[in-house]
Amino acid sequence: MLKRFSVKDLVLIAAMAALGLAIKAIITPLIQLASAPLFIPGGSLAGGLYMMWLAMAASLTGKRGAATFAALVQAILVILTGIGGSHGILSLISYTLPGLAIDLWLLISRHRACCLPCIFISCILANLCGTMAVNMIFFSLPLIPLLLTLTAAALSGGVGGVLTWNLLKALRKYGAI
Repeated sequence: MLKRFSVKDLVLIAAMAALGLAIKAIITPLIQLASAPLFIPGGSLAGGLYMMWLAMAASLTGKRGAATFAALVQAILVILTGIGGSHGILSLISYTLPGLAIDLWLLISRHRACCLPCIFISCILANLCGTMAVNMIFFSLPLIPLLLTLTAAALSGGVGGVLTWNLLKALRKYGAI
């Protein structure tokens, strides 16, 4: 699998994985201040802001599997360091599934995280998938709170998708990519 990626791709994937974890460590505690009184897990509301980096990895490399690989790197870093709320070995599932969701969507849609609609949907699917995985593994929320949580996850994912697209546009404008 690694042979498909150049050294530049691997550096971009690692950087996006690290940025996702760094943002998560900063954003999640702040978001939990607003989400805790609503009984919504903070990760579902903040998720769009760190799932966006998986979509960035897919877009910057233009290669299939980049989002999954970035998510796997995140999972391994979380397991090894505990940064980002380690769930132990289950982090391999809860962190990797969102990247897989992005890559599956891009495969089905025949896109490469190249336009606003595919990035928007990618981030929504990633955050929904991550939220659902964490719920199934740890929370087991009743139906109504789960639906509220998934709605928050979809909204947050959409915001993350729009932010990703605008960041990519800015990077292109200034010749960074």
